[in-house]
Amino acid sequence: MSWNDFYQRRDILEAALRQAGHPSDAISLEEIPGATKYFATEEELLVALRYKWNQVFAGHLRAEMTDPDYADQDLALDRVEAVTRAWNSATTEHETLRAVLDAALERCPALIPSHEAELRTLALTAGLADGKEPADEITQVGSAFATLLRHGRHAKPARRRSPMGHLLRLLAPSA
Repeated sequence: MSWNDFYQRRDILEAALRQAGHPSDAISLEEIPGATKYFATEEELLVALRYKWNQVFAGHLRAEMTDPDYADQDLALDRVEAVTRAWNSATTEHETLRAVLDAALERCPALIPSHEAELRTLALTAGLADGKEPADEITQVGSAFATLLRHGRHAKPARRRSPMGHLLRLLAPSA
């Protein structure tokens, strides 16, 4: 694939998201200029959109899990909050993309393996499951966590502060 092809595919994906008036509607390749040149079916386009979401979410997750504000703290205490912040920031920035993928999951079986992998990633990264557990159980835990994330999306978890910062805030009024 040349750079021109890469940029054309990117533009087609962006046009598909702009076209998605209602996320549950099928995406019409014929209405997007050049889409039929790069994607034979809607399913291929949705798989490419899924890949885009995987990149977006992985970037947010990586940024939250390596946040230097938490370097002096026990990471196990903060993993659920970090995953929640990553999910919330990714879905806020790419709301249409997430809505299109969620709506297409039932009509596009090719999305199921990557969706289930995402659920396992949520569960394992948040520390809610162990890698030694059966994949089906990890997927169920991730599904439950994803449901909580979707329904509590607008509630922002409190950022955990360092004990030293907390102590300084307590001492400040006495000065």
